[in-house]
Amino acid sequence: MRVSIPAGVATGLAALFSLYHLVLAATTLPRVHDMAPIIACMVLYAAATGTALFVPGRTLPVWTACFSLATAVVVPVVAAPVVELRTGPGYATWWVAAVGTLMVVLVVRGRRAFAWFGVGFLAVHTVAWAGFGALGSLGVAASVAWVAIAAVFSVAMNRATRVLRDFTRAEQETEDWQAAQDAHVFERQFRLSQTTRMALPMLQRVVDAHGELTEDEREECLHLEQAIRDEIRGRSLLSDDVRTEVMRLRRSGATVQLHDDGGLDDLGADDIRRIHAQVADALRRAHGADNVIVRTVAEGADTAVTVVGLRLDTAASESAALGDLDDEDGDEDDSVALWLEIPRHVTA
Repeated sequence: MRVSIPAGVATGLAALFSLYHLVLAATTLPRVHDMAPIIACMVLYAAATGTALFVPGRTLPVWTACFSLATAVVVPVVAAPVVELRTGPGYATWWVAAVGTLMVVLVVRGRRAFAWFGVGFLAVHTVAWAGFGALGSLGVAASVAWVAIAAVFSVAMNRATRVLRDFTRAEQETEDWQAAQDAHVFERQFRLSQTTRMALPMLQRVVDAHGELTEDEREECLHLEQAIRDEIRGRSLLSDDVRTEVMRLRRSGATVQLHDDGGLDDLGADDIRRIHAQVADALRRAHGADNVIVRTVAEGADTAVTVVGLRLDTAASESAALGDLDDEDGDEDDSVALWLEIPRHVTA
């Protein structure tokens, strides 16, 4: 279980706590020798706290940290001379807790060195102004303690965040590995079931005939072997209709080659069904071809699949298969029985 506080809630609480110091400062204005320095310190503290809390980013920019540190140095120096020091704690020294709060914000925002320097100066200034006893009575020790607690908490949280990130990465890698293993198992089972479905009747016939097959049965075995190869080399091109048409062409004496180069991997189910239907239709129209080549096109091209049907009566057939036909004379080559480019996407 992961427990966390939203950043907005934490920022709001810090802003309210800082505003509380300003309210205390405002209540002490009638009891100071000069209100102008206190008001100036209040404005400076409000500006420094606002920038420290609301500047975006996980780590506070250096300029904002410097501004907050300068505020922690200036406020005690300016406010202390106009305050009448009394015995025991009082709200007149509001800046002690205010500087401590501001330094805690710096610690949480990833600027611990600036925060320690700020509370260190506050302690030194307080000792020089009111003596060692004021460290406890004025709350300087408490401000230092809060900065120390915030520093320890920040280090622990950073370490926990790193550990959580490592565990999350390890969990994702484990899930990816498990998904890959499941995919391999599913693929093996699917291929075995496909092979069994296609080859089992003929294998049973071989067993029953004790290997004594007729020529037609031997020819059918070759067709089945080619169909099993299609499941490996042309897997994305196959549907039930495509398998039926490929087998029909092979039984009629044509050579059919299916080449899947991964060009259909980025397409959706609707485009895949459309392409399969067009491939099956093209194979039906390739009844006069001796060699039919179906090949996917690499991703990024407008064409998804090319279907070429050739008549192997001339040497020009091989050039046609390679796309070397000379179109300048404008004559159709009789060796090409079918040439079809199936688009990757259908536009309205």
